[in-house]
Amino acid sequence: MRTARKGSMEMPAFVRQLVKVTEKRVSSFFKGGGYGGAEHTDGEREEVIPSPYLDRPILDKLTEEGCSCWGLTYALCSMQGWRANMEDYHNCVPQLGTGLADWSFFAVFDGHAGNKVAQYVSQHLLDQVLATGGIGPEDHPDRVRGSFTDGFLHTDKHLLTAARREGWERGGTTVTSTLISPRYIYFANCGDSRAMLCQAGQVCFSTEDHKPYSPLERERIESAGGSVSLQRINGSLAVSRALGDFSYKGTVNRPPTQQMVSPEPEVCVVERSPGDEFLVLACDGVWDTVSNEELCAFIQSRLRVCTDLRDVCSQVIDLCLYKGSLDNISIILVCFPGAPQLSAEAIHQEAELEDLLESKVAEIYEELSTQGKEPDLFSVLTVLANTDVPGLPPGGGLQSKRNCIISAYYEKKEAHNPTTPNGLGGSEKLV
Repeated sequence: MRTARKGSMEMPAFVRQLVKVTEKRVSSFFKGGGYGGAEHTDGEREEVIPSPYLDRPILDKLTEEGCSCWGLTYALCSMQGWRANMEDYHNCVPQLGTGLADWSFFAVFDGHAGNKVAQYVSQHLLDQVLATGGIGPEDHPDRVRGSFTDGFLHTDKHLLTAARREGWERGGTTVTSTLISPRYIYFANCGDSRAMLCQAGQVCFSTEDHKPYSPLERERIESAGGSVSLQRINGSLAVSRALGDFSYKGTVNRPPTQQMVSPEPEVCVVERSPGDEFLVLACDGVWDTVSNEELCAFIQSRLRVCTDLRDVCSQVIDLCLYKGSLDNISIILVCFPGAPQLSAEAIHQEAELEDLLESKVAEIYEELSTQGKEPDLFSVLTVLANTDVPGLPPGGGLQSKRNCIISAYYEKKEAHNPTTPNGLGGSEKLV
């Protein structure tokens, strides 16, 4: 039986307050401005190019969770973040149709130059893969590999017709996907989103990013008449494989897989093991800020203190945001029966860590106050970052507990400067 729950998760008010404090500093760089820069007069006004970034990030999260009849559990979390538009899509299918009830499919689609291509591919890729006829109860790896590849190529072919009709020629999407059978885990990756599998607390497999500067990718690009500059195709596109992006697929007398941008996925097969713990599929908004090993360690530590997989995914997104991710952020976490379980010891250690952080925030606040300095949030965070704090989550560090720190800061500030009845006190009002 398939079960699933969807929902949305709003960022806590104290995090929104942090965003209000930082938005002007950040947007000054993203919007092309600067502190103290000269303003243009009406006569000097230049054409304004729309920024791909917002003045403040959109922090609300889309979440989903579910399970399969054979013991798999999963969760999804995604957030628009600093990007002007949300261009990520996903598939979570814990059980396929008749005859394949013990098979699962998951995928993350990271669109660029618009969201239409990612949306289209998310609606059609799985059907195209299954329509090849190579996926069945016999679970033959070579046939499944071929079905994955053919499904991607067929989807791209049908997408071309839709793109010409709807005007999506500039748009494209990367795809990282997995098909889980009773015997194997199949990975099909096209672009720079990434999937990884963890066993016994270690990364045992991860897909390879398809970047223009990779030797084999560069060779294909240049053979198709393109160039690689600024680590991008023709100085523009940052990925070398994707569905869509048809302006890079027009070289005559070359098959689709030999164009500057190839729609061919790299398909890998891993035999399932009782030691399989969890796998992750995520867009580059995650991988730009954390390594495979860091994310594996962080998720494993969170699974020992948290029963809600949606919350684990949400913590990953917060971590990436605090580490500087400027992109849409999407992650799917799939847990096998061998995934880490709740640990009373780990929960106790987590509670001790949060108590320690709260006490350190209070100490720093008081110390700055006695020195006659304004104990603003950034000053407290700066001092804390240079303080030895034992027991921080592996792979996450201090950034992964930043929500706890910010909450402790505002509690201390409220206690130090309580709001007076007439509203004239020094406490900031959270929004």
